[in-house]
Amino acid sequence: MLMVAIVLSALVALLHLYFLVLEMFFWTKPLGRKAFGLKADFAEQSKALAANQGLYNGFLVAGLAYGLLLGAAGAGKPWLVFFLGCVVVAGLFGAATVSKKILFVQALPGALALAAVFAV
Repeated sequence: MLMVAIVLSALVALLHLYFLVLEMFFWTKPLGRKAFGLKADFAEQSKALAANQGLYNGFLVAGLAYGLLLGAAGAGKPWLVFFLGCVVVAGLFGAATVSKKILFVQALPGALALAAVFAV
């Protein structure tokens, strides 16, 4: 179960790194607009907000990476529990307020990784 926890936590971290890149660097570009279904004018008007969201995703990545470096079964476990919990809460909030798709793209992977970490 340790390897499952490590792999799932790493995948969640990579997913949030991808969100960071999309939100901070590609929000107004075709890739970002397509990923989030945005019109060019809205993307331009909201790019500062998206960059802020991207920065928060970066904090999640940093926390998860630090937890993984410390070890999922050792000193890193509380870090992983905290940051995966943040991912799940953010995913649930996003699903309730923005799009149900976020439930499957963010909350579910985070919940699966969190369950695996708890099982270690």
